[in-house]
Amino acid sequence: MPQAVAGPEIERLIQLLGRMPGLGPRSARRAALQLIKKRETLLAPLADAMRVAAERIVVCQSCGNVDTRDPCTICADHSRDPTLLVVVEDVSDLWALERSGAVKARYHVLGGVLSALDGVRPEHLNIARLVERAAEPEVKEIILALNATVDGQTTAHYVTESLKPLGLTITRLAHGVPVGGELDYLDEGTLTAAIRSRTAF
Repeated sequence: MPQAVAGPEIERLIQLLGRMPGLGPRSARRAALQLIKKRETLLAPLADAMRVAAERIVVCQSCGNVDTRDPCTICADHSRDPTLLVVVEDVSDLWALERSGAVKARYHVLGGVLSALDGVRPEHLNIARLVERAAEPEVKEIILALNATVDGQTTAHYVTESLKPLGLTITRLAHGVPVGGELDYLDEGTLTAAIRSRTAF
């Protein structure tokens, strides 16, 4: 067990930072040291922002997004296309799609994917609310923007079956060769998906 090099408060800061995705023990120590070195300009404002966020963040009852208001900023935006509903696994996927600017639609966050291994069943996900929202008269198309994993595809099939009685157009994101990708570097699954999803040129 490595010896502590600082007081318990600093060690706790390092341990908490180490729980963040993408930060291992070394990165957490570097981040903590940077925060400590820039106490006035970085640590104090960050601590204040985190306190305010912890007090004000709520989950949107309509779509499942996180925001400081309910309904969230996206649900309250009347300039969005009400005929399109994009279904995502997690809030991070919603944010990624928003960064791309590819679609100006409304979203629905499932809160995960079905997984027999992890014991995630349909009742654990936000599927019932999705069916309610999809039944609204203005909704014409559901875009399934779920990850191309086994669990993601299983969830997509389940959602499709749940929405089938509504008679909506249900589409999914294209899978295959990424923009700028070279065939030689792609795995077999990606190449197979690209061949099956080929389009007219």
